[in-house]
Amino acid sequence: MTATSTARGAAPRLLVVRNDKLGDFMLAWPALARLKAASPAPRVSVLVPAYTVPMARLCPWVDEVLLDPGDGASRAEQRRLLAEVKAARFDALLTLFSTPRIGWLGWRAGIPLRLAPATKWAQLFYNRRVVQRRSRSEKPEYRYNIELAEALLSELDLTPDIEPEPPWWPLPEGERRAQRRRLAEELGLDPARSWVFLHGGSGGSAVNLSPAQYVRLVQEVDARLPMERRAQWVLTAGPGEEATAEAILAPLRKAGLEAQRLPPRAGLEDFARTLAAADLFVAGSTGPLHIAGCLDIATAGFYPAHRSATPLRWQTCNHAERRLAFCPPADAGEQDMATIDIPAAAEAVSDLLCRLPAAVTSGS
Repeated sequence: MTATSTARGAAPRLLVVRNDKLGDFMLAWPALARLKAASPAPRVSVLVPAYTVPMARLCPWVDEVLLDPGDGASRAEQRRLLAEVKAARFDALLTLFSTPRIGWLGWRAGIPLRLAPATKWAQLFYNRRVVQRRSRSEKPEYRYNIELAEALLSELDLTPDIEPEPPWWPLPEGERRAQRRRLAEELGLDPARSWVFLHGGSGGSAVNLSPAQYVRLVQEVDARLPMERRAQWVLTAGPGEEATAEAILAPLRKAGLEAQRLPPRAGLEDFARTLAAADLFVAGSTGPLHIAGCLDIATAGFYPAHRSATPLRWQTCNHAERRLAFCPPADAGEQDMATIDIPAAAEAVSDLLCRLPAAVTSGS
């Protein structure tokens, strides 16, 4: 494998696949950073669906983005993808979530080194496999992804020069201040106060708190904060989630709390950049929550008790002291979000807000 790369006189060309939900792709960024930290740094391409292409293009650890037309694509589209992958002459394929179609694609494209988790019959298409047993949820998803990246680097005889750490999406200097100025002008927010973004939708991929629970959470947090640290709330929504945001906003305004709706953004890229303005992001286990984690924004996530969707498994990848996680008690139903202790969550959230350094809440 190394000889092949050396013969070309270039660093290895890698294709990394994470072609499902937005949150899953964001939790691949630590693994992508790990790959790019190797010496010589490999050329990293990613295969992603249309929905996550904008985020893939923003990722500082990605050199090229390939569009996956998906399982339901026509034969012509599948042939186009195969031709594109063949033409790229990748040295290795790393599939973070294994499916038969992608395994078959890598084999047909003649990629010499193909590595994936040792799960399902799709592993037959791979010549390197790593046993992880992710369904046990013994580690965070992003840690499983890093393990796979490190296994690939070992196969390629590459050693990372450094061990990257958050933020996994390091923004250019001044980007956060620019986003806060923009939002302050749009919504009349006070830049010197804490801004808490709250995303009440689920994107169809995870259960979430009800609007009534979120209303109570905001009220309980507000009641616990000292006057000088009281937050301003910004409600966000994805396509089709506007009604949920309004169901939270109206009662908050009626109760006299300072809450606003985030104005429509010009697509996913613009929305993601706007999240840099937040001091804290509150949501269920959704794509936006994991975008905030990659930005190293403080997060408070609400998770079901399902074994494969635990707070540990879908932990955000920001620094440990910046994240909170809540789920139903052990004796509750797997998706019974109504049993989450909202006052206890509010206590933890208000405490985190008070612990955030002044430099964060002032927009520096």
